[in-house]
Amino acid sequence: MIKAAFFDIDGTLVSFKTHRIPVSTIQALAGLRRKGIKVFVASGRHKLSMNNLGNETFDGYITLNGGLCLIGNRIIYKHHLPVSDMNTLIPYLETSKAFPCVFIQENTLSINYMDTNTQETFRLLNFPEPPICPLKAIEDKIFYQLLGFFRQEEEQQIMSLLPNCRATRWNPLFTDIIPTETSKRVGISKILEYFGIAPEEIIAFGDGGNDIEMLRYAGIGVAMGNAADEVKQIADYVTTGVDNNGIAQALQHFNLIET
Repeated sequence: MIKAAFFDIDGTLVSFKTHRIPVSTIQALAGLRRKGIKVFVASGRHKLSMNNLGNETFDGYITLNGGLCLIGNRIIYKHHLPVSDMNTLIPYLETSKAFPCVFIQENTLSINYMDTNTQETFRLLNFPEPPICPLKAIEDKIFYQLLGFFRQEEEQQIMSLLPNCRATRWNPLFTDIIPTETSKRVGISKILEYFGIAPEEIIAFGDGGNDIEMLRYAGIGVAMGNAADEVKQIADYVTTGVDNNGIAQALQHFNLIET
């Protein structure tokens, strides 16, 4: 029996076209709650940047790809980027090889500089632009995730500077950089432990590469119709797109909400 549902935000709960949760999804979430099924967000976003969920509230939030997990506003689990890796990266970003990078702390976000790629991304995601902060001002701080604005062909070289981190790319313009041990799967496991729910008792929805481990871990892993091919290949079920009632369609298919 399904007791909880986990949802990625961008491209899953929220449309890239409207930057809103479709009406059919809002109704589907209400249908889950009526059945006593808990609903959670599992996102690469920080709670501070979840500006596109409207009036919806959730039983918990897996943020920063599992780096910070919250019940309400209370953190129940957190895991930060290794300080040694940051001590290597920051001097690199002071050279001519620098790239825009969003630095995400527990309560703040900042970026070293903006360019056309960051502006395009923040517009596409309706993402609040973080303030520009000099690198000297963030030395010796603790970070939970980075958004590195470099392309796939540059990834291997740049990630070699961060041996204790990994890239989870879901956009051609940037990648989420997280600790090796961090993932949405790990975040979900912490939430399930808190509520006493087993992995086989959950359904999870996603569309990007950073959702793959989560979908594999869930009793039912659902890929959106607009998902990347690699996500669809590992999913238990592929539904329609976020703009075509995808979440409602899948929940109806599994008899989790009324038709």
